[in-house]
Amino acid sequence: MRGAGASRRLYTDGILHSQFNPRRIVTGSVWDLLWLGLYFHPRPQPQRALLLGLGAGTVARQLQMLFGELHVTAVENDPVHVRVAREQFGIEPEFATIHLDDAKRFVARYRGPRFDLVIDDLFAGRGGVPSRAISCDRKWLSQLQRCLSPTGVLSINFADHDELKNSAVPAMLARNSPIKSAFSLRCPATENVIAALLPYAAQSADLRAHLNATPMLAAQLQSGGLRYQARTLTSASYVAPQM
Repeated sequence: MRGAGASRRLYTDGILHSQFNPRRIVTGSVWDLLWLGLYFHPRPQPQRALLLGLGAGTVARQLQMLFGELHVTAVENDPVHVRVAREQFGIEPEFATIHLDDAKRFVARYRGPRFDLVIDDLFAGRGGVPSRAISCDRKWLSQLQRCLSPTGVLSINFADHDELKNSAVPAMLARNSPIKSAFSLRCPATENVIAALLPYAAQSADLRAHLNATPMLAAQLQSGGLRYQARTLTSASYVAPQM
């Protein structure tokens, strides 16, 4: 754990897994992008979220601030991360149910109520270089979709554009799937790319309009605290945009 002003940061094996400042809802980094896809809808009201890869709970805290009634089911395989989430990041049991488990096993066995938001933030790495902990192949995507409600949003974190391009996501978009629109989300602070997969038609302009109509986020967007780039993701041709 490290502190920087009011911010707290969790590093494991040289990799920054969590960062949160309770005075600010946004981080200016990749964690913002993991829930940003909800705002392609004009009035998102998620009730249940599945967070695969809790870290110390950055995204869980953000979701709590944005959607007070939402309940998070989090899966984390590192007991130290879980302890830090509870003791240092304030992840309370009444808001988040944490399963100390392997995410792949949890998802394969899950048969409970479906979720309005599923976030795959499963990363590991060595020497400060992160990489996905689970290959995003066709089987994994199918299992994630099975956890989604019919109106649910799927958000998947990739290390970079090449990793997204080589995943099963573009091929899935070519099939007759429940995904009606898809976007790649990126912020200048990181190489990570998030695939936001939606069950309804949307455009990138919708996201900015809905963020500007959300008082809690509009000020962050206008001040540059919330930074992102949204590009339409299609199966026909996916080329990594230049930043």
